[in-house]
Amino acid sequence: MAKTPRMTLQTQLVLRALLESPADARYGLELSQEAGLPTGTIHPILARLENAGWLESFWEDRGEIEKTDPPRPRRRFYRFTSGGAEAARLALAAAYQGGAASARLRPAEGLGS
Repeated sequence: MAKTPRMTLQTQLVLRALLESPADARYGLELSQEAGLPTGTIHPILARLENAGWLESFWEDRGEIEKTDPPRPRRRFYRFTSGGAEAARLALAAAYQGGAASARLRPAEGLGS
Protein backbone atom coordinates (compact mmCIF):
# COMPACT_ATOMS: atom_id res chain seq x y z
CA MET A 1 0.00 0.00 0.00
CA ALA A 2 1.09 3.57 -0.64
CA LYS A 3 1.44 6.09 2.15
CA THR A 4 -1.55 7.05 4.29
CA PRO A 5 -3.61 9.83 2.73
CA ARG A 6 -4.24 13.07 4.62
CA MET A 7 -6.86 12.40 7.26
CA THR A 8 -8.88 15.59 6.93
CA LEU A 9 -12.35 15.73 8.43
CA GLN A 10 -13.81 15.26 4.94
CA THR A 11 -11.65 12.18 4.32
CA GLN A 12 -12.79 10.76 7.64
CA LEU A 13 -16.44 11.32 6.69
CA VAL A 14 -15.94 9.51 3.38
CA LEU A 15 -14.18 6.60 5.07
CA ARG A 16 -16.94 6.30 7.64
CA ALA A 17 -19.55 6.20 4.88
CA LEU A 18 -17.58 3.49 3.07
CA LEU A 19 -17.13 1.51 6.28
CA GLU A 20 -20.91 1.38 6.83
CA SER A 21 -20.88 -1.56 4.41
CA PRO A 22 -17.22 -2.25 3.64
CA ALA A 23 -17.82 -5.13 1.22
CA ASP A 24 -20.18 -3.14 -1.03
CA ALA A 25 -19.23 -1.11 -4.09
CA ARG A 26 -20.52 2.45 -3.85
CA TYR A 27 -20.70 5.34 -6.32
CA GLY A 28 -19.74 8.96 -5.74
CA LEU A 29 -23.18 10.58 -5.47
CA GLU A 30 -24.29 7.94 -2.98
CA LEU A 31 -21.18 8.54 -0.86
CA SER A 32 -21.61 12.29 -1.19
CA GLN A 33 -25.11 12.11 0.26
CA GLU A 34 -24.08 9.77 3.09
CA ALA A 35 -21.04 11.84 4.05
CA GLY A 36 -22.93 15.13 3.69
CA LEU A 37 -20.32 16.54 1.32
CA PRO A 38 -20.56 17.97 -2.21
CA THR A 39 -19.50 15.70 -5.07
CA GLY A 40 -16.70 18.11 -5.94
CA THR A 41 -15.19 17.28 -2.55
CA ILE A 42 -15.83 13.54 -2.67
CA HIS A 43 -14.13 12.68 -5.95
CA PRO A 44 -10.66 14.07 -5.14
CA ILE A 45 -10.79 12.19 -1.82
CA LEU A 46 -11.78 8.97 -3.59
CA ALA A 47 -8.89 9.46 -6.03
CA ARG A 48 -6.43 9.91 -3.13
CA LEU A 49 -7.75 6.79 -1.41
CA GLU A 50 -7.44 4.86 -4.65
CA ASN A 51 -3.86 6.12 -5.17
CA ALA A 52 -3.05 5.02 -1.62
CA GLY A 53 -4.21 1.51 -2.51
CA TRP A 54 -7.17 1.53 -0.12
CA LEU A 55 -9.85 1.60 -2.84
CA GLU A 56 -10.31 0.21 -6.31
CA SER A 57 -12.77 1.57 -8.83
CA PHE A 58 -14.63 0.31 -11.85
CA TRP A 59 -17.26 1.57 -14.26
CA GLU A 60 -20.80 0.33 -14.17
CA ASP A 61 -21.81 -2.21 -16.81
CA ARG A 62 -23.53 -0.60 -19.81
CA GLY A 63 -26.21 -3.28 -19.59
CA GLU A 64 -27.26 -1.96 -16.19
CA ILE A 65 -27.78 1.53 -17.61
CA GLU A 66 -29.93 0.26 -20.46
CA LYS A 67 -32.35 -1.13 -17.87
CA THR A 68 -32.99 2.32 -16.36
CA ASP A 69 -35.79 4.59 -17.51
CA PRO A 70 -34.77 7.23 -18.40
CA PRO A 71 -31.21 6.22 -19.28
CA ARG A 72 -28.53 7.86 -17.16
CA PRO A 73 -24.75 8.21 -17.35
CA ARG A 74 -22.59 5.31 -16.21
CA ARG A 75 -21.53 5.33 -12.58
CA ARG A 76 -18.01 4.79 -11.31
CA PHE A 77 -18.05 2.47 -8.32
CA TYR A 78 -15.52 2.33 -5.49
CA ARG A 79 -14.83 -0.47 -3.03
CA PHE A 80 -12.13 -1.32 -0.54
CA THR A 81 -9.15 -3.39 -1.64
CA SER A 82 -8.31 -6.48 0.42
CA GLY A 83 -6.40 -4.47 3.05
CA GLY A 84 -8.10 -1.14 2.48
CA ALA A 85 -10.90 -1.43 5.03
CA GLU A 86 -8.47 -2.39 7.79
CA ALA A 87 -6.11 0.46 6.84
CA ALA A 88 -9.08 2.85 6.94
CA ARG A 89 -10.16 1.62 10.38
CA LEU A 90 -6.64 2.04 11.76
CA ALA A 91 -6.25 5.51 10.24
CA LEU A 92 -9.61 6.62 11.63
CA ALA A 93 -8.67 5.32 15.08
CA ALA A 94 -5.34 7.16 14.93
CA ALA A 95 -7.06 10.37 13.75
CA TYR A 96 -9.60 10.09 16.55
CA GLN A 97 -6.89 9.57 19.18
CA GLY A 98 -4.84 12.44 17.77
CA GLY A 99 -7.87 14.72 17.76
CA ALA A 100 -8.78 13.79 21.31
CA ALA A 101 -5.20 14.42 22.44
CA SER A 102 -5.03 17.84 20.79
CA ALA A 103 -8.42 18.77 22.28
CA ARG A 104 -7.03 17.97 25.75
CA LEU A 105 -4.01 20.19 25.12
CA ARG A 106 -5.98 23.24 24.02
CA PRO A 107 -6.99 25.66 26.79
CA ALA A 108 -10.69 26.11 27.26
CA GLU A 109 -12.08 29.32 25.80
CA GLY A 110 -13.12 31.99 28.22
CA LEU A 111 -10.81 30.80 31.00
CA GLY A 112 -7.81 32.68 32.26
CA SER A 113 -7.11 36.37 32.32
